[in-house]
Amino acid sequence: MRIPSIALCGFTAAFVFLPIAADAASLQEAAAALGAVDAKSLEFSGAGHWYQFGQAPVPGGPWPQFEVSSYSASVNFSAPAQRVLLTRIQTVEPGRQRPTPTEQKLSWFVSGDKAWNVAPPANSPPDAAPVATPQPALVEERAAEIWTTPQGFLKAALANGAKSSASGAGVQISFTSAGHKYEGYINAANQLEWVRSWIDSPVLGDTLVEAKFSGYKDFGGIQFPAELTRSQGGFPVLHVKVASAKLNQVVDIPVPENVASSKAAAPTVTANKLAEGVYWLTGGTHHSVAIEQKDHVVLVEAPLNEERSLALIAKIAEIAPNKPIKYVLNSHVHFDHSGGLRTFVDAGATLVTHELDKPYYEQAWSAPHTLRPDRLAQSKKAAKFETYADKHVLSDGARQIEVHRIAGNGHSDELALVYLPAEKILIEADAFTPQAKDAPPPKSPNPYSVNLYENIQKLKLDVAQIAGLHGPRVGALADLRAAIGQPPLAQ
Repeated sequence: MRIPSIALCGFTAAFVFLPIAADAASLQEAAAALGAVDAKSLEFSGAGHWYQFGQAPVPGGPWPQFEVSSYSASVNFSAPAQRVLLTRIQTVEPGRQRPTPTEQKLSWFVSGDKAWNVAPPANSPPDAAPVATPQPALVEERAAEIWTTPQGFLKAALANGAKSSASGAGVQISFTSAGHKYEGYINAANQLEWVRSWIDSPVLGDTLVEAKFSGYKDFGGIQFPAELTRSQGGFPVLHVKVASAKLNQVVDIPVPENVASSKAAAPTVTANKLAEGVYWLTGGTHHSVAIEQKDHVVLVEAPLNEERSLALIAKIAEIAPNKPIKYVLNSHVHFDHSGGLRTFVDAGATLVTHELDKPYYEQAWSAPHTLRPDRLAQSKKAAKFETYADKHVLSDGARQIEVHRIAGNGHSDELALVYLPAEKILIEADAFTPQAKDAPPPKSPNPYSVNLYENIQKLKLDVAQIAGLHGPRVGALADLRAAIGQPPLAQ
């Protein structure tokens, strides 16, 4: 008898009856013990910790931690879809100054090839209605969360003709689907102990996602781990002490109309002239600045991913024809600000970055990039670096560009600013974001902004314009002073 195939978010599943070896029987027995065979949905909840992937305050260090007072995940295996609701507040780290932690309630979704968040619009009143915002870059990561739950993994293993092999006192299970490899381990008690998979990261390449399960117990008739820990890129991203778990509840996750009709738009770059030969490059959530020198261009920041970098390269070719991009200045290693660097390494640019970043990039970029090969993965060019401890200067004899480490900033130990003395332009990321002119000042000063102002004073920088690498407009020193509660300077 032939069983029809079923689709599971990229999995093509077909059940085939074969003689069952002892190790294959373990997969069947574990799936039966955990209720995975007939599982249509899974819900579990608890509390613990969440960690912000790619935002380590020290290059190579763990992701920053948030306390999670409430976490719930609802999974529909048939769609497949998942809804995660969590309440979090950032952990106060001794010795590291950060903005006053505020509690956040977050709603994250994925269904098929669509991912989205639901939240009030940015800078809206507290009672503003929430809206759904597409998150196409997070589809792969959130889909992996579905199939790295105990029931999800076992269900997918059965549907994908998984291979089984004896390992120690248990059995190791592996299968590949849609180019993604999944591995898991079933112990002698028919409990799934861990699951591994790999997703793409613009910085880390093929990035290990590992879930570990411990303390299985009965939750009202369902066997489920009392603790779940998920790691990504070598450090935890989630730890939940489970308070409840249920199978086959009604889990309906409709895709909002605006999300269903959304398509990933090609990056656009708009060049805003700040001074002769200096351009603020906008067109998305993250900005860059192009600075012309005599026979080349210096680019400040290559954020997000290769698609953004290729759009930057095309725009720079328009505004500065026949001038190659010789240097790329990197503000810090956080992945949203460094995800496009590899494209410029392939293009032959030299990366100017803090001395803490160089060994991190060298190690990260040596990892395989097979899931989504970029240009550097194909060319295999070696990166060229110029590093500094506190200050670096690029000069062509006519225009000087200064790079300064922002000393004592709690956001990142190697956070840098770029300063153009002749033009009095300051370029920075994450320390201060100029808001719309009619936006009210913050209720309390952001310590990152206070620290930036202190560094400006200490370095004796004469600042007329602040080109933030986020935000809707270019600001001035008066905007920074207002944001930290300082009175206007006397004229």
